[in-house]
This record gives sequence, structure tokens and C-alpha cells, in this order.
Amino acid sequence: MAGSPEISVPFNSPAWQPSSMTIVPSQMRILIADDQPDVLEALRLLLKREGYKIESAESPQQVLQAIENRDYDAAIIDLNYTRDTTSGQEGLELLAKIQAIDAMLPVIVMTAWSSVGLAVEAMRRGARDFIQKPWENERLSSIVRTQLELSEALRRGQRLEAENQLLRADNLPTMIAQAPSMQPVLDMISRVGPSDANVLITGEPGTGKEVVARTLHAISSRSTKPMVTVNAGGLAEGVFESELFGHIKGAFTDAKMDRVGRFELADTGTLFLDEIANVPMNLQAKLLRVLETGEMERVGSSKTKRVDARVISATNAKLADEVQNGRFRQDLLFRLNTIEIHLPPLRERREDIGPLAGHFLGVHARRYRKAITGFDHNALQAMQEHPWQGNVRELNHVVERSVLMAQGNCIKASDLALRASTIASPRLEDMSLEDVEEFLIKKALARYGGNVSHAANALGLSRSALYRRLQRFGL
Repeated sequence: MAGSPEISVPFNSPAWQPSSMTIVPSQMRILIADDQPDVLEALRLLLKREGYKIESAESPQQVLQAIENRDYDAAIIDLNYTRDTTSGQEGLELLAKIQAIDAMLPVIVMTAWSSVGLAVEAMRRGARDFIQKPWENERLSSIVRTQLELSEALRRGQRLEAENQLLRADNLPTMIAQAPSMQPVLDMISRVGPSDANVLITGEPGTGKEVVARTLHAISSRSTKPMVTVNAGGLAEGVFESELFGHIKGAFTDAKMDRVGRFELADTGTLFLDEIANVPMNLQAKLLRVLETGEMERVGSSKTKRVDARVISATNAKLADEVQNGRFRQDLLFRLNTIEIHLPPLRERREDIGPLAGHFLGVHARRYRKAITGFDHNALQAMQEHPWQGNVRELNHVVERSVLMAQGNCIKASDLALRASTIASPRLEDMSLEDVEEFLIKKALARYGGNVSHAANALGLSRSALYRRLQRFGL
């Protein structure tokens, strides 16, 4: 996988000039605020003629309530609301509160001809522009359009920056599946891939669940949009909600700026929730709500956002047992497994071992610049007889290691360094500390059927700490 190149564009470059952006007025919602009904009506008529959706408020309290309850693309606010008051302090305080709720919202202030200095002070405190009363219609329209276009560019830039932090596959994933046991899987992928149905992918660890998820996304109508991956098992409970739903500045101690969550990043695309069985019980209700209604709030915010993301999830746990034991919500399971695709273990699709090994050999030989052409007969035989408890992931790691160890242009059985399943387990006192750790992790995973949470608890580790060790040992 490769990440998208990071893009940094200075504000004075042509790409960031407002004229390069195109907005659709009918999709833009503007909030106007003034204590004089005739001013509000004049603004409403002018902006409505240009196609904008207009909502109005007559006091700072109404402005804040409106912004907390829904998203706006711009706000035009007066600086004075109390009768016979001209200091503008009300407007400046309102401006600060608006920025605390939504720092990206462009705010245009209105002021009388005699209070230009006050407008300049408002811009120093974060207002994007100002309009003098009485205004010229053409100038007001131009200011609003310019600020909407600039705001759209800034929001897209924020989203792009967040997307670039995620690794995404650029092309269709390689699906190698010649075994008869994989044909029902391929048939199901071809039938449900183009739909928007939620899919639950099950199977032992290392069977290729993420490859299936990427294939489903790649053949869907959302393929031009991002596929965002969340490893639910690798996230600490304290940051899980923020990762999934995002947060606003000040929501908690380390929240120094607004953050876009994975659901928002996946809007109009696909969200892949790996290790779904590890979602904390107290957060399953929030996940269920998003799946049912498409609505969510960032951590620390009361503003409801709508998202349209297809959800594909995966697990190696038996969710029916998790439901039975009270660790997973049944209603959430019903939402996730509109369609279930079960992947057989590699030992049940031995016809694919040779083609998969050949594919991994090509990948790693190119990566390490080694002129290795294939496997000898004994190596192929050894791979066919190996139990592959770690499935396709284990095969990949074995081939990578053999590419590094091979002396000639052909991989031999000794290069694979496979441990025969008939050999008795070595004594702990004869093993290195690292081998003991790997041995105990394997035993714990086997004991709990591959459930990472339960294995981590038995080993006295956090989930994230166990995942780091699984990566290190290639499990």
C-alpha cells in the first residue's frame, strides 16, 4: 500500500484563489443576524434571489443556538443588538463564541459608515470581511460569494490533509483464489460488491479479510471515494470515540484543534472496521446510531452531522458467542451483517498455496532486489504440508524471510525454515526470551479462539501492546 502524496499549497497560489472554486448557491446555507426586522428582510430577499438558503436570528443567543444545532456555510452578523448601543462589544463577544463553536465558519460583520474602525477590530479578531450599512447589493453579493468559495477551499484542504494521513490502496487489490472453497466467496463478492449493503467478513486471523474489503470497495460505485480503515482492536478505549467520530478543540486535555473523524473522512466512501468484536461495549450504542440514522456528533460537540458511509467490518471472533456472553449488542450485529462473507483458512484452500507463494515471491524479490525465480520441488512440498495456522499472513512472512535468506536464484525448503507440526514443542528453559514470548502469545490466542481482547487480558497486556507484538512476530 502507498499513501497519497502530501500536498501543500500556499494561500497566494492560483490553486487557492477563490475564483478557482465553484460553489452551488442552492447547497449553501447562510445565517443572518440583526435586531432590526427590515434589515433582516432586505438581506434575506437579496441573498435568496441568488439561490442561497437563508436563516435569520435577532439576538446573539439565537445565533449561538442556531450554530450549535446545525451547519452553516457563512454567517452575516451585526455588531450591535441592544437598542441605542453602538460600542460593538456584543458583536465582538458573539464573534469569539462563534469561533469557539466552529473556527472554520466564515463570519462577515455589518457596521455603520461611522464605525469602520470597529469593523477593522472585528477582522483582527477573526471576522473574514465587513459590510457597511447601507450596503451596495453588488458589493455585498461579491463579498459573500468570495468568502463561501474561500471557506470551501479551506475545508477541502483540511479534509485532504486528514485523508493524506491514511494509507490507501491505489489499485484493485490482488485476489488469488483458485481453490473450489473460494468460489462461493468470489461469487458473493461479485454480487454484493456493487451495492451499498453493509458486509461482515469473518474468518481466522490472516485469511485476507482486508483484501476482500478493498475488493468490495474497488468494484462499488464508491470506488473513486476514499476507503478509510479503522483497526478497532488496536485503539485504546480512551481514544476510540475520537478516532471514529472526531473531536472539537478543547473537548479534552490534548484536543488542541478540531479533528475530522474516520466516519466523516469516509463520507460518500467506505469505512472498514477491522476487529469489530473489540469495540468497547459502551461505544457500541453510538456506532449503532450512526449505522441506523447516519447521524453523529464529534466528541465535545452537540452539533449533529450527517454522514453517508458504507460500512464493511471484519472479525476473527464468533460474534454470536460474543452476543450470547453479553459482550456484543445483537442489534449492532444485525446492522453489520446484512451480508456475511466467510473466508476459509488456508489449510482448506491448498490449491492457492502455490499461486499465493509465487505472488509474494515476486513482491519481495522486487522489494529486496534479489534475482529469485521460484521454489524448488522440496520447498513447494513443504509448503503444501505445512498447517499454516497463521494462514495467508503467515505464508507471506515465510516467503519474505526465505527471499532474504536464499543464497541462489531458487528458494529451497531449508530457506523456508518451517517447523514441522509433528515436532514436539521445545522446553521453555531451552528457548530465548523472545521465543518464550511468541510461544505464550500463540497459546493465549489459541485458547481464546483468536480473540485479541481476551488473549491480551490473559497475558496482562493492553490490546495495542499485544497488537505490536503480533506485528513483530508476524502472527
